[in-house]
Amino acid sequence: MPGRDCPRCPRLVAFRETWRAREPEWFNAPVDSFGPAEARVLIVGLAPGLRGANRTGRPFTGDYAGDLLYATLHEFGFARGRYQASADDDFELVDCRITNAVRCVPPENKPTPQEIATCRDFLNATIKDMPKLRAVLALGRIAHETFVVASGARRSQFPFGHGRAHALGALTLFDSYHCSRYNTNTGVLTPQMFRDVFVRVREHLDAAS
Repeated sequence: MPGRDCPRCPRLVAFRETWRAREPEWFNAPVDSFGPAEARVLIVGLAPGLRGANRTGRPFTGDYAGDLLYATLHEFGFARGRYQASADDDFELVDCRITNAVRCVPPENKPTPQEIATCRDFLNATIKDMPKLRAVLALGRIAHETFVVASGARRSQFPFGHGRAHALGALTLFDSYHCSRYNTNTGVLTPQMFRDVFVRVREHLDAAS
């Protein structure tokens, strides 16, 4: 996990400092993974949302993407408790962990290729910290590609596609469009499309049990 004042990406550091001055009560720091390390499922998002995880300090907490993600996780038995869009609610993940490809909030929610590559060390560490990991769900192309590279595979061999599943050694990588407000408002991703991906993830885990 990067420290609170991680200096690796100058553009992200400057953005972080701007928001610390503007909103001193917000978290405004690299956001750690959420969920137990012994989980069999890892969900990889893009980066903290400015007024979501960057504000609350927990992945996908406090924005629309989290509303859909956490409701779906609860529906499929990957979470319990009541999600209240706050890091101090009683919501917890079950057999599931959530992280981001980039741990700091980027301007306009768009990390650069260099920032993605620089932050991949922390994704690698998260993967190594999960001895029971069997399935990874990538939310969007960037999350998919950075996980493929972190796994030592070639991106060209494993193209992103919503609903696809890829065998990467002992792991299976599942793909979904990101559950962002933009994607859901435009119909790129519907709640049912999102559920369908989770059906496959749950079936995969149940078959391995």
